[in-house]
Amino acid sequence: MAGRGEVVHIGGYTAHSGGRGTGIVAARRDPGTGELTMLGTVAVTASPSFLTRHPTLPVLYAANELPTGEVSAWRVDPDGGLTSIGSRPTGGADPCHLAVAPDGTHLFVANYGGGSVTVFPLDPAGVPGERSDLVEHQGHGADPERQERAHAHMVAPGSGRQPLLAVDLGTDSIYRYDLDAATGRLVPRAPRVRTAPGVGPRHLARHPDGERCYVSGELDGSVLAYGLTGDGALHQQGRVAASDRAGHVQPSEIAVGADGRFLYVANRGVGTVAVFALGTGRPELVDEVETGGEWPRHFVLAGDHLYVADERADMVRTFRVDRETGVPVPVGEPLTVPSPTCVLP
Repeated sequence: MAGRGEVVHIGGYTAHSGGRGTGIVAARRDPGTGELTMLGTVAVTASPSFLTRHPTLPVLYAANELPTGEVSAWRVDPDGGLTSIGSRPTGGADPCHLAVAPDGTHLFVANYGGGSVTVFPLDPAGVPGERSDLVEHQGHGADPERQERAHAHMVAPGSGRQPLLAVDLGTDSIYRYDLDAATGRLVPRAPRVRTAPGVGPRHLARHPDGERCYVSGELDGSVLAYGLTGDGALHQQGRVAASDRAGHVQPSEIAVGADGRFLYVANRGVGTVAVFALGTGRPELVDEVETGGEWPRHFVLAGDHLYVADERADMVRTFRVDRETGVPVPVGEPLTVPSPTCVLP
């Protein structure tokens, strides 16, 4: 049996989305060496492409990325097993990201195909109720193929006075919302934040100081740096290339290390994780590490390790992060997982 806190869950694409996965997979993680040991499929569910946990309860949520989008909720057993506690339609197509409010009362979902954000109230056991809101973004971007309409790609709840930030690739926008806790509805905070045309913002990472955040530009291969004020206003402070490699660069996941010194960006197409030093100005490239595959869709930092899910190489690769330089170094053998798209420690 794996001890609590040592189980990693991995989401991926099943045949419903052209993938090779079976559902949600569990692995045991050795915190010392970082090694992952396969435990097997713990939930057979359709294309659980993104996973998140409840902040205080042993509950896991999956975005089932389907044309008729769904979210599913699972009670996490001590050994990593999952027991279904409910599922709900999102009201939007292809949900690709989800997050729980810091106080654990609501679940937010980004529907990529629907270009919308869904809100579900959560009961004291973490079970999603009937959706309380569905907000559809309007408009399009500069890229006629990828930005023909809104495509919500991430929801990032704030704490305190910070709003929910909804990153929309299709409209080159970051929308800001306040949650009316009594009704479970989203109240737009005007104006929305617009990137330069054709950036295609995908994911956003908040800095632990609460005063900065960083956005991966999927379509133009960029990283955008923003100042974040106490009342939730964003001010762009700079733009850098996500990779210095030649070829088609399509950034995916972005994250800030726990101590706030380094920023990490996964680059699909060139198969790298770029490491940036974070000072007072723009992020500065420190190093760019090959992941061993070409399509690192997602990664996560856990302790001294970084785990990269390469969707097309059917593997999760483990790296040890050098505490001084911030640079990841591969360790051990990759864990074979079909079509992995999310790693959740």
